[in-house]
Amino acid sequence: MPQNLASAVEDFHRARLRAQLESVVARLTGRSAELLSYEEVRRQLRARERYSHHLEDIPLDAIVGSVGRYKDFTRSFLPKQAGAQERWARVEIAMTGMEGVPPIDVYRVGDAYFVRDGNHRVSVAKELGADHIQAYVTDVEIRVPLTPDAEPDDLIIKAEHTEFLEHTRLDRTRPEANLRVTVPGRYQILEEHIAVHRYFMGQHEERHIPYGQAAAHWYDEVYQPVARLIRERGILRDFPERTETDLYLWLSQHRAELEQQLSWQITPEMAASDLASRFSQQPGRVIQRIGRRVLKAITPDELEPGPPTGRWREERLAPRQDDRLFANILVAIRGDESGWVALEQALEVAHREHARLHGLHVVPHEQQTEHPDARAIQETFERRCSAAGVEGRLAYEVGPVQRKICERARWNDLVVTSLNYPPLPGPMSKINSGIVTLIRRCPRPVLVVPDEPSSLDHALLAYDGTPKAREALFVATYLAGRWRVPLTVVAVTEGDRDAGTAVEDAHTYLENHRVQATWVAEQRWGDESVADAILRRAAADNCDLILMGGYGMGPVVEAVIGSTVDRILRKSTRPILICR
Repeated sequence: MPQNLASAVEDFHRARLRAQLESVVARLTGRSAELLSYEEVRRQLRARERYSHHLEDIPLDAIVGSVGRYKDFTRSFLPKQAGAQERWARVEIAMTGMEGVPPIDVYRVGDAYFVRDGNHRVSVAKELGADHIQAYVTDVEIRVPLTPDAEPDDLIIKAEHTEFLEHTRLDRTRPEANLRVTVPGRYQILEEHIAVHRYFMGQHEERHIPYGQAAAHWYDEVYQPVARLIRERGILRDFPERTETDLYLWLSQHRAELEQQLSWQITPEMAASDLASRFSQQPGRVIQRIGRRVLKAITPDELEPGPPTGRWREERLAPRQDDRLFANILVAIRGDESGWVALEQALEVAHREHARLHGLHVVPHEQQTEHPDARAIQETFERRCSAAGVEGRLAYEVGPVQRKICERARWNDLVVTSLNYPPLPGPMSKINSGIVTLIRRCPRPVLVVPDEPSSLDHALLAYDGTPKAREALFVATYLAGRWRVPLTVVAVTEGDRDAGTAVEDAHTYLENHRVQATWVAEQRWGDESVADAILRRAAADNCDLILMGGYGMGPVVEAVIGSTVDRILRKSTRPILICR
């Protein structure tokens, strides 16, 4: 170790050279190489000294600023000023010789330290490779945490956080609250949320609400439910650089934007799913988004296979807080009588589910949304919903009908539509059929209403054990258990084919869910199709709702060889709930 002035001066010049390099790197990376000013921190964070003064060893890496010499050293306490050469060198000689140096004097703010006296001693100690240094410590009280990795720009956020806590006193009334954000200006938005909550709270209670009381109530009743949703859904993993409060604000803004865009009410769960799906930084989610865009660009709507079987349950049921299967229902409104038939059927389901209706009227051109006919459709929709005591809102879209229904279906649990044009026989007719395209591409179950709405008093499940039939089994089990409707399960045998195994599996599933059903193994007669056998049993048992799985093969294959779904759609006078 150097014991003479010349050697110490050489160490100083090497340290200054590294200081210049550190400043260059900081400019290239965008990270600050500057020490923090204690006075600036104290003012912005409204710090208060405790007047305690005690001696202890402190970690050098936790020293982040200085009272008066924050411009003389870099963030790692390398010397920046050439005029400090002699003093710096003599301090090194003293620290490495028999003379020694006295402890430094620091303020402790949170977990960070600011040098009150002894800046050169800190610089030399770090140059000599020390980890700790003796210091007289004065503790300073602040309302927000400060860590040794704090950047100068962080002080803006921490100052805003301090002011927020001064106004709301949430650190006193809700000490467990961690409302940290990573972007300036967010605490002002939080205060706007509290102000709105305070207004409605006062309206409800018909009295003046103190701001601190409103802030605590907002935290309990508004912030916490959304924060729990964020934690339960693991959304923090999708955005690792964001905090819980960042995501609360982002989710609130995203939900408001969606409601304005869709003209529908959107639940926090729906907004959270969309936020993660569209913006997640996880590699798997990014790859999925790219894959969907590529597939959509190269595949015509008529040939698109649709989402994987069972995906709808994963997306809609996993995050749900209640046990309703169809909490949000999309009903396609055409404006003619068939469209109102679909609405009446949707209202029946909404009554049983205490659900919200989302009406959708699709037009070819933007100008038609302002036409008197459009306003008349909206008035009729609202009047019928109001008369039925069901909450409903109608939205307009411009473009291809099936595509727009499928795009909007993801915000709902069930799609209800009238059946104006059943799929005709013949490959090209089936491929070009609008209802076939809708059923195949729709990410939710589709309730098709051929003629008149049904009271949904007796359900028939057409079951063959395929994956999509198992989805229909899930829905049928729910309807029989929740709605208390009788259930008939039909398995159609074809020739020597035995449907026993499929029926046994379904029987076990229903028993496990304590649902009773009438079991029928229906035998086809002569040239009778499977669809005819199903419809015959539905008529015999007076069933007014048929449940079945959707298309099981690709569009082209089923267009050539035919499908039971198509035949049911052509011949049934009863509503058909088709699951995917």
